[in-house]
Amino acid sequence: MTDLWNYAQRLYACPGVESACLRLQEDGADVCLLLCAAWLERRDVACLAPRVEALRSLAEPWQRDVLAPLRDLRRQWKTPAQSDTQLAVLRERLKALELHAERTLLQRLQDAASDWPGAHRQSPMTWLIALGGEHADRAALNCLHQGAGTVTLAPGVAPGATEEGEGN
Repeated sequence: MTDLWNYAQRLYACPGVESACLRLQEDGADVCLLLCAAWLERRDVACLAPRVEALRSLAEPWQRDVLAPLRDLRRQWKTPAQSDTQLAVLRERLKALELHAERTLLQRLQDAASDWPGAHRQSPMTWLIALGGEHADRAALNCLHQGAGTVTLAPGVAPGATEEGEGN
């Protein structure tokens, strides 16, 4: 579907990244914003305060109004679904809906950042720290940063460019 979605899937599959993201999420961080941060860093996009604010303003209502209620309900159903097969089926559908909502947010974040030029070197983890918040677990952010360093952009896409044309 999107360059950011494809990148996020590859990054999330890196060793340690999933657990780091879940730890950050438990502490209140927005994992979609952090995956976007890693993607922007990989593309060498300058981290500027108005850009950080634009992404936060886009993500916060979606997290609050869409993702958090889905996630909360999925968690509430975890134990009861273990002994209720019908509820277990509904919980799986809810998980799929939550994933679709995350994918939608990543598309929106990509759309917001699509015209931001790359080719700007900056301190490591600048985007991750800016979007993760000053109290984010630095070890978890570092794990995400390390994983991001191993994930390449689409073939033929250099940092500072976009991945237009990558598969849906």
